[in-house]
Amino acid sequence: MVVTGVGPVTPIGTGRHDFWQAQLKGVSGIRAITRFDATGLPVRIAGEVDLPPGLAPGRREELATDRATHLALAAARLALDDAGLDLTALDRDRVGVAIGTGAGGVGSLERNARLLQTDGPRRIGARSVVMSMANAPAANVAIAHGITGPSTSVVTACASGAEALVTAAQMIVSDEADVVLAGGAEAPVTALIVAGFARAGALSGRGGEPAAASRPFGADRDGFVLAEGAAVLVLESEEHARARGAEVLAVLAGWGRTSDAHHVAGPHPEGAGAARAIRRALRSAGWAPSDVSYVNAHGTGTRYNDDAEARALRAALGEAAAHVPVSATKSMTGHALGAAGAVEAVASVLALRHGTVPPTLNLDSPDPAIGLDVVGAEPRPAALRAVLSDSFAFGGHNVVLAFGT
Repeated sequence: MVVTGVGPVTPIGTGRHDFWQAQLKGVSGIRAITRFDATGLPVRIAGEVDLPPGLAPGRREELATDRATHLALAAARLALDDAGLDLTALDRDRVGVAIGTGAGGVGSLERNARLLQTDGPRRIGARSVVMSMANAPAANVAIAHGITGPSTSVVTACASGAEALVTAAQMIVSDEADVVLAGGAEAPVTALIVAGFARAGALSGRGGEPAAASRPFGADRDGFVLAEGAAVLVLESEEHARARGAEVLAVLAGWGRTSDAHHVAGPHPEGAGAARAIRRALRSAGWAPSDVSYVNAHGTGTRYNDDAEARALRAALGEAAAHVPVSATKSMTGHALGAAGAVEAVASVLALRHGTVPPTLNLDSPDPAIGLDVVGAEPRPAALRAVLSDSFAFGGHNVVLAFGT
């Protein structure tokens, strides 16, 4: 199946053009938290999204749905426009939705929990449950566009967005749909999520220099930077895209999925499960390791995660691993948890489209133990034909997507 439209909604830009240009310029979307009063929290920086007026929810929608849903709806609208897709001209029974999320409507859940504690049950809104449920982004995208084909939500922590793309592809392969809006949405910049990750020692402590805080594969990395965001991609069967004369941005050539079965929070130290997922993606796409021309790494900036991913890539790609350019776009966007895999899928598709490897910011002192060709602060022109996009998650969920031309 093919990708015919992308809708990134990120801290560095919204829409195909702005998102790509921000990557080329090496823009950082990390700043002091403004979505709530972060005074007293050990970490007070994150990646926040500024929705432009045309994509921001109206007052009624803002009150009736969670922030994660707002971001998903904006991403879906952008993706449909980018694909030039008029759903009213289609049989919407043959259109599907698959949106991944890790935390769902956690912001709404937190607000209502505080209200219950301070003001009692009578202050809880009638929509409190449907605002916070994990399937709300997928459900609201389907409702907004009258999509009556299969609609589902995927919850596999930081692999959710990538997993949703696999789910969407399977809808097309099984002939349940011709077109699927697929991706991820997350709005985790909340006091509870920030405090929880900080307590676990997972977040960067570079609060005084937000733009320099996310440092994947650097010797001085000290944790990831939390972010909100969303991305939706339009997947179509090749026949459907050809019939309507759509511009094909990339081919989803294959994927690989595994489970570490090791630890609920930490990756397998040798990256064994991740390596198996990479090998499965290569086999699914029909590629040899030497065919891979770029890897968009999961690259969170935590010591254990980067180490495990590097070991996985070296194990799965063998000798080719030393020559394949790798970059970590979370250095710019921050880590949007369940949306990250979808955001990075868009980055991978656009890298293919433009023949350019996005940069990795803040790679001032590369960790020599990584043993990979990690692209630094400047984008690198390259002849790209086969791209892998890695997503590895709490719980040991591993998803690797293979995009080709």
